[in-house]
Amino acid sequence: MTDTAPRPTLEAVAARAGVSRATVSRVVNGGDGVREPLVERVRQAVEELGYVPNQAARSLVTRRHDAVAVVIAEPEARVFADPFFALQLRGISKELTAHDNQLVLLLTEGRDDHARVARYLAGGHVDGALVFSLHLDDPLPGLIQGAGVPTVFGGRPGWSDGRAADTGPTLYVDSDNRGGARDAVRHLAALGRTRIAHITGPLDQTSAADRLDGYRDVMGDADPGLVAESDFTPAGGERAMRDLLDRRPDLDAVFAANDLTAAGALRVLRERGLRVPEDVAVVGFDDMLPVAEQTDPPLTTVRQDIEEMGRLMARLLLRRLDRPGGTGSGPGPRATAPEQDVPPGEPDGAEAAVVLPTTLVRRASA
Repeated sequence: MTDTAPRPTLEAVAARAGVSRATVSRVVNGGDGVREPLVERVRQAVEELGYVPNQAARSLVTRRHDAVAVVIAEPEARVFADPFFALQLRGISKELTAHDNQLVLLLTEGRDDHARVARYLAGGHVDGALVFSLHLDDPLPGLIQGAGVPTVFGGRPGWSDGRAADTGPTLYVDSDNRGGARDAVRHLAALGRTRIAHITGPLDQTSAADRLDGYRDVMGDADPGLVAESDFTPAGGERAMRDLLDRRPDLDAVFAANDLTAAGALRVLRERGLRVPEDVAVVGFDDMLPVAEQTDPPLTTVRQDIEEMGRLMARLLLRRLDRPGGTGSGPGPRATAPEQDVPPGEPDGAEAAVVLPTTLVRRASA
């Protein structure tokens, strides 16, 4: 065993900076009322001594833990197989790191995990939660509200039971799923395609339901046989594409609800001897480059800025926590503004939603 040097104390920093212990405490804990020259002396002493604040003691002063839970309502196998989640986590991590906050990842394998997650959130370990990939019958939102933890959701919430009435409007970040879907289908129609099929995502998620609505906005009363439900996975895209070709072998275009689904559909089209885009044009949704640029042919798709969505979720939560009464000790104050979209990248503390625009990215598949 080797001896380790004792950790620098608050008193040692105060002696080095020539100030009181209380002054050092206010500076390292982000308090006000200290003149800038003294702040600089304390910061220099902290750096010279390598002082690291005791997080437990700091939490007693600030009532903050500098930690945020990220709750993904999907099984572990799905989370680590789908690049969507990696991109969103990257955006969240960048924003939290820039504000010296830690990310605590919580996954739910099934209903039995929901109570565990709720207990952890209620236990005072984190200041707030970022929650995404919810399904319509998911009990997590109600459990999280019961835990009293400030929360921002990824994706438009699908409930309408007023469960957030006591804590102000529901805060969320989403993309324009319906508008992006309309752009995709209009593009296919502009190419002269008339039998345009749609492979949906799981319709108990609002993103998939909104994309189906966008498809119907353009197609009107399209043949129900041109719509097949799937699950945002390549295997699901393969199954749905086979079903569609068996029902409607004359289809000439496919709008897939995400890029992974489109990748599965492309494999089946190739197996059936159909050329893309000559026989069947294909458009996806997401523009996840590890997928969209590697398909054969490269995928025309609707781009949503997934990493930016994650960053804005974290930013919106941190802004709420910084408001008076918005700390991790309980829900923040009720917002006074009605729910509305706000300019991308500039969410206001009183606003409830940020909806990012989408763009069509043209490649070889359509």
